[in-house]
Amino acid sequence: MTNLQDQVQGRLDELVEAELGLQAAVYHRGELVVDAVAGDITSDTLFYAASTGKAAAATVANVLVDRGVLEYDAPIADLWPEFAANGKQKATLRHVLTHSAGLPALAPDTTADDLTDPAKITSYLAAAEPWWEPGTKMTYHAMTFGYLVSEIVRRATGRRISDVLREIAEPLGIADEVYFAVPQDQLHRVATLVESEGAEDTFAMVAGLFAKVTPPGLTPRAARCNRPDQLTAEIPSEGVLTARGIAKLYAALIGEVDGVRLVRPDAVAEITGPALTAPDELMGNPATWALGYPIGRLGSSAEESPTSFGMPGMGGSVGWADTRSGVAFGLTRVLFDPAQSASAVEIGNLVAKTLC
Repeated sequence: MTNLQDQVQGRLDELVEAELGLQAAVYHRGELVVDAVAGDITSDTLFYAASTGKAAAATVANVLVDRGVLEYDAPIADLWPEFAANGKQKATLRHVLTHSAGLPALAPDTTADDLTDPAKITSYLAAAEPWWEPGTKMTYHAMTFGYLVSEIVRRATGRRISDVLREIAEPLGIADEVYFAVPQDQLHRVATLVESEGAEDTFAMVAGLFAKVTPPGLTPRAARCNRPDQLTAEIPSEGVLTARGIAKLYAALIGEVDGVRLVRPDAVAEITGPALTAPDELMGNPATWALGYPIGRLGSSAEESPTSFGMPGMGGSVGWADTRSGVAFGLTRVLFDPAQSASAVEIGNLVAKTLC
């Protein structure tokens, strides 16, 4: 695999002048075969990676199901009685993981400071009326997904989702590489994101697209994502991570890494296979969801790559895995622009062409 390491490193070196800094990591059947960086960063540099971190929240939930702590189809209200309000008594973890719970919207007056107060967000969601009967339709739950998963985890375990993630990640040696909340003493490791010149129109377009579910000012922007109070708060719909850390988490979900498996082998197909196919009510596009992850690689549809699944982040980061080939991939970048995921697609396609 030395050649793939060289190919990826060479391409990152070519991209870095425009991208400012990049990490890429690949695991193949449990072995780290690519660990490449370019720019003034190292493999240990942490990146705010937006929704790429949703994969970590989904993985926590799936691991807890595999351990018998949670159930996909038990009513959430069994653990969280307040959640039964306004017709949500039959909503389940499966509905949350497939973005069909009908709770995609934050309160209209939610602020960035409110994101650091999970109790305020989850109290609103518990009392909210769903947009539809849970499980009957779907739309991407951009910010609410992580809060729903984290509160379910807290109710079942009595612990913060960050603490459960750390317990899961420690045997893999990545407890300090995948975070929902960065410890104060690790802030010095976090890369400072930079927005592209002329990106205002793109950010305005994204804000307009999500206006029905995300109040103004909450669309991820470098200024918010670089704030220490945002980085150290538990915001479980987002993640701060390394490319190597998220790739290794995916690798251990689909197979064995360093003697560790996150779930039983016979659970992988249910977790990573199609759980819901439906039009996205807000976006309008057809979507196929596994249990917490869209199916298909970034830049490739579910039909084109049906054994791949993963989560991209709005700024251009990504993590994905392929169950057939045993490949897991992660990429992070300094340049933060929702319209510029070309590097993640290009490097991911290079990896897929070589190994998948």
